[in-house]
Amino acid sequence: EPGWARAREEAEAALQELREVVRPVREPGYGEALRRKAERARKRRLRLQRRKLEARAAKEEEAARAAEREAKIDQWRAKCIQEVEEKNREQELKAAADSVLSEVRKKQADTKRMTDVLRGLEKLRKLRKEAAARKGVCPPPSADEAFENQVESLKTLLKTRTELYEAEERALRVMLEGEQEEERKREMEKKQKKEREKLLQQKLEIDSKLFGDPAEFPLAHLLQPFRDYYLQAEHSVAALIQIRHEWDQYLVPADHPEGSCIPPGWVLPSLPTSDTWATAVR
Repeated sequence: EPGWARAREEAEAALQELREVVRPVREPGYGEALRRKAERARKRRLRLQRRKLEARAAKEEEAARAAEREAKIDQWRAKCIQEVEEKNREQELKAAADSVLSEVRKKQADTKRMTDVLRGLEKLRKLRKEAAARKGVCPPPSADEAFENQVESLKTLLKTRTELYEAEERALRVMLEGEQEEERKREMEKKQKKEREKLLQQKLEIDSKLFGDPAEFPLAHLLQPFRDYYLQAEHSVAALIQIRHEWDQYLVPADHPEGSCIPPGWVLPSLPTSDTWATAVR
């Protein structure tokens, strides 16, 4: 029938198309080529993933370094601000103390001037009294007594003020000397801190040369038994005595022809003299 004939033709055409599709699969080497293609795709996918992970790690590392730089900058800025504030406070305190000291000195100068004026009044009254006596005029004893009482009262007042101002000056000088001593102490502490940091940095450099850089060698804990062995004298008196006894056997004078003195510190390794040695050291 025409319907069956048409269906048969369509089926044969589909079968032929299917054969054309599966024909490359039956060819020799197709499986190997497909495997190589799949392997290349897998390697490419892994390479892209690795690059993505490396880029992410680099980005995180850069962010960490940036955060560390920012933290150091903030710490340095805070330290500078603190130093400036301390210096400003010291200058303000010194300026205030100098101002008060200047005021005290001015008061002392006024008191001295008043004392000089009082002496001048005594001399003037004595001269006028002598001139009046030559003319036959003598003031009554009550006038002399009143003048002397008034002068003594003023002298007592000026003496009290002088002692008070001297005490204030001494107190201010003690305060200024105390501030200067504190400043010298702070400067000495800063200097000692810098020296300690310098010595610590030198020790870290020496330890890095002897035991390796902890940043490049994360398994530094594996060296802990060796450190415990070489530093046992710091924790045990018996070990210290034993080590000193062993070292003392080799103590010789500096000019001894068969030996040399024990070095005062670590003996650092010399620099490599060849590329082969350098590669072995690295």
